[in-house]
Order: sequence, then C-alpha cells, then structure tokens
Amino acid sequence: MTLQQLKYVIEVAKSRSINKAAQRLFISQPSLSNALKELEEEVGITIFLRSNKGIVITPEGSEFLGYARQVVEQAELLENRYTNTSSPQQFFSVSAQHYAFAVSAFVRLLKDYDIEEYEFSLRETKTYEIIDDVKNLRSEIGILYVNEFNKKVIHKFLGEGNLQFHELFTANPHVFISSTNPLSTMEYVTLSDLDPYPYLSYEQGDYSSFYFSEEILSTLSRPKNIRVTDRATLFNLLIGLNGYTISTGVISHKLNSKDIIAVPLKVDEKIHVGYITHKNVANSTLANTYIQYLKESIAEELL
Repeated sequence: MTLQQLKYVIEVAKSRSINKAAQRLFISQPSLSNALKELEEEVGITIFLRSNKGIVITPEGSEFLGYARQVVEQAELLENRYTNTSSPQQFFSVSAQHYAFAVSAFVRLLKDYDIEEYEFSLRETKTYEIIDDVKNLRSEIGILYVNEFNKKVIHKFLGEGNLQFHELFTANPHVFISSTNPLSTMEYVTLSDLDPYPYLSYEQGDYSSFYFSEEILSTLSRPKNIRVTDRATLFNLLIGLNGYTISTGVISHKLNSKDIIAVPLKVDEKIHVGYITHKNVANSTLANTYIQYLKESIAEELL
C-alpha cells in the first residue's frame, strides 16, 4: 500500500467517477482502475462498487477512506513542516439547511484559516441531500434540525448511513418576517395571527415528505403557500409580500439586513439544531475548526 494509492482512493471518492478522477490526477483511466484493483486486493475489501452510473462507496470503503484521509493529511503536514514545497490545496465541504450561522462560520473559516490554495464548498440544500452528502463523503459536515415530529425518521436515515447527530443548540420557534410587517411590533405571534400572510417554505424536491421539511409544523394546512429554493429569494418575498417562515430565531445581521426580524411563535415545540458527521471518518483539521466557528457564531447571534 502506497501513499499515492491512498490519494487515488480519496480523489475517486471526491469525484464520484473513475474517469473524472483520472483526469484530475493526470493519469489514464486504465492505470487508475488497475491501481484501485491492486489496492482492494491487497487490503482484502471492496472499496468501490462500479456501475454505468458511476461508483458507490461500500461501508468498508467508507471506513477505509476515513483512515486514508488521516494518513494523507498527516503526510502533507509532515511534508510542509520539513520541506520547502508549497502548501497543498485544501478541500472542505459543508451541506446545510438554510441557516445564516452556517454561512457566518464558513466566512470566518475562510478569513482566519491561513492557506494559500483551497477548494471549499458550502451547499445550502435539501434535507435528504444533506444526509446523502455526508453519507457518501461529498461533505464532511451536514447541518440540520430534529424535533419530536421528525426525529424517528431522521435518525433512521442517519443510522442507515452510519452517521451521527451532534446537537449545537435548542431553540424556541420564531417566525422571520419583514420589519414593516404589521406583526413586527408584537411580543409574540400565534398560528391564527399568521393566517392572513403567505407562508414561505423551502422546496424539498423528490423527498418532499413532511418529515424532511426544513420548517416545523409542516403538516398544518395554510391558505397561502409559496415554496422557494434559496434563502435570498425567501427573504425578498418576506419583505415584498409580507410573508413569513418558521425557523430558530437565530439571524445574522452581519450577513442579512435588518429588514428581517424574528418574532417568537407561541407553540409548544422545540427545535434541536446540530451537525452530522460520518462515524467511520475522523474529522479533518478544517472540519474541527469549522465546528468551533459554528459554536462561536451561534453564541454571538443568540445574544
């Protein structure tokens, strides 16, 4: 087993395609396929399942990748410490529901982490895709919430993907509304107070089950409904149409204007927000730093 083979495995997992990985590694596809086959025969496990649609990482492969990433990362640290070569490009990816504190932490990571080359990804995406991204190692960290309604289903999917949920904070539900909305001066609002206003929620695509909704109380019937795919559109509609959405109440005024405010929603619910990781993959240095910035951003925005 060589360090080069480990780098090959990591690149294939990241590219989700042997052909694309070969192009990025500047080697031929047959050479890469042979190197992977030799490695699998040596370690006695199947790391990737091949199909016409690409590759799938096996459970044994996920565990192997966790160790491979640690070895490669340590080798790069050693090389940087004792040679004059330039720092290698760093890779890091996060998949999240639409939370401003996730963006704040990502901005802080990029500003404070002193690296010359990097390829980072922040995917504000659908709930199922967050779970799938971390399960298949497209992202190291996934950020989502659970509550009494969805926790059995969410934890079932997490268990099947060998994933673990780490709670960051518990929130009381709030509504995000425009600062000019007639409800903006109220100490709290009730569900009946919201009936005249359009309800905004995030589209969940093929997995539109109530259990995957990014908003709590998703089973309630509402007279006016608008589905969106991104946070900027949702905020524009909150202002332009006097709409509302339900969230944690944690909002970053550094990243978002003060035109959006949070008002407590009087319901008997709790929102448990956290991040998910793969049980068989040790956190990278970047992941641990990002998690720390997540906690700091949340603490600041909860003030």
